[in-house]
Amino acid sequence: MEPPKRSRTATRARLLAGALEVFAERGFAGASVEDICDQAGFTRGAFYSNFGSKDELVLALFQATTDRLLEQIEALLPDLATQPGTLLDAVLGLLDEAIGDQRQWHLISTEFTLHALRNPEAARALNEQRAMFRASLTRLVEEISAASDVTFSVPPELFVRLIIALHEGARSQSLLEPTKVPAGSLEHAFLPIVLDAVSQPSH
Repeated sequence: MEPPKRSRTATRARLLAGALEVFAERGFAGASVEDICDQAGFTRGAFYSNFGSKDELVLALFQATTDRLLEQIEALLPDLATQPGTLLDAVLGLLDEAIGDQRQWHLISTEFTLHALRNPEAARALNEQRAMFRASLTRLVEEISAASDVTFSVPPELFVRLIIALHEGARSQSLLEPTKVPAGSLEHAFLPIVLDAVSQPSH
C-alpha cells in the first residue's frame, strides 16, 4: 500500500499538472475547480485537501518553478570555480529549463499577474514568489561574477530584474511571431550590450 505522504505528493503533482493544462486551454478565470479535478482525475475533496483556492494552486505552480530553479543552480554551482562559462548563457538557460513549456507557462503567468494587479492579496503572494525566484538567479549571477572576476556597477538584483523583464517580454513576441522573433534572439542580441555597460573586470 502506498504511504499516505507519497500518495498526497502524487495527488498534488497530478492536480498541478492538470491545472497547467486547463489554465492554458481555458484561462485562469474561465477554469473551474471541477475542470481541474476532471483533468487530473480527482474529486473536489481531493482538490481542497491540497489547495484552499485556485490562487493557492497557481502560487504552488510558481513555487514548483522556483524549486526547479534552485535544484538546477545547486547542481551548477560546484563547477563554477573551474568552468564559469558565460553568465548570460547560464541564466537564460536556467530560465528556460525551470519554466518548461514556454507557451503554457506564459499564458498562466500573464493571466495570474493581471489577476494580482486587481487583487492585493494575490499581489502580495505573487511578489513573494517572484522575490524568491529572483533571489535564486541573483545568487547565481553573484557566484558566476565572482568566479569570472567581474564586478557590477549596479546591484546584481537589478540586473536580474532586467534579464527577467526582457526575457518575459521577448517570450511574448516570439510566441506571437516565431519566425520574426525566434525564441531567445532578443535576449542574446541585447543583453550582452547591457552586461558590458554595467560590469567590468575586477582587476
